[in-house]
Amino acid sequence: IHWYKQKEGEAPERLLFFSGGKVTAESGFQANRYMVERVSGQKQCVLTIKDVIPDDAATYYCAYWDPHLKECTSVGGYLVFGSGAKLIISKKGSSPPANSEILQKKHENQIMYVCLIEKFYPEVIRVTWTDDEKEVTDNTVKGDTWQSTKEDEYSIASWLTVPAENKDKKYYCKYEHEEGKASLPTQVDSVKTAPQEEDCRTVFNRGNLILFCLIFVTDQLMHRTAYLVYIILLLKSSMYYLTILFFIYR
Repeated sequence: IHWYKQKEGEAPERLLFFSGGKVTAESGFQANRYMVERVSGQKQCVLTIKDVIPDDAATYYCAYWDPHLKECTSVGGYLVFGSGAKLIISKKGSSPPANSEILQKKHENQIMYVCLIEKFYPEVIRVTWTDDEKEVTDNTVKGDTWQSTKEDEYSIASWLTVPAENKDKKYYCKYEHEEGKASLPTQVDSVKTAPQEEDCRTVFNRGNLILFCLIFVTDQLMHRTAYLVYIILLLKSSMYYLTILFFIYR
């Protein structure tokens, strides 16, 4: 088992590897600060970092060498990486989301649900969509977290698009944060219809929901632009007509 450390904006570097019950740290890392153990009877390997310091803030990945797909590479296998765990070091305590809601908008033969989760810390959060039976992965989009008005608060949005004939089917937006978790159903009175035109700016300022209101803004601008172009062409035609009359009667 290999462990990698990746700091923000930098390439990952191998921290250590664990083999035969022995930990071997790469040069530049203090081996006595890291403890690795394999949980017997389970496919788990646990990394413990002692005496954490600010420089430890990074994303940590485990990886293992898979020789079974050696036909895919010339080196006899390749490394399979985990999804990573982000370590954040801060004096501020964690806080759960202050608000969470689902917006919906029907467009032609589809319904789009937008799950908005606001003002939590730290920014690490897991958002999934499920129906009554299993997790839904098709036609879902998870946006990146963005900072709210305060630098120490974050928000996130996730989209789910379903056929219009599924309007009576209940879906759930679930989130997991270190300060708690929740499940928001789509078929409740609290689900709001996406605002249009004037109210669109409120949603626009929420970062990732820009696409949700762009349709209405674009339509409105197109109508206004067409109207202005029509007026300009009419004025030009009038000026041309008056100019011709001037020279004729002169």
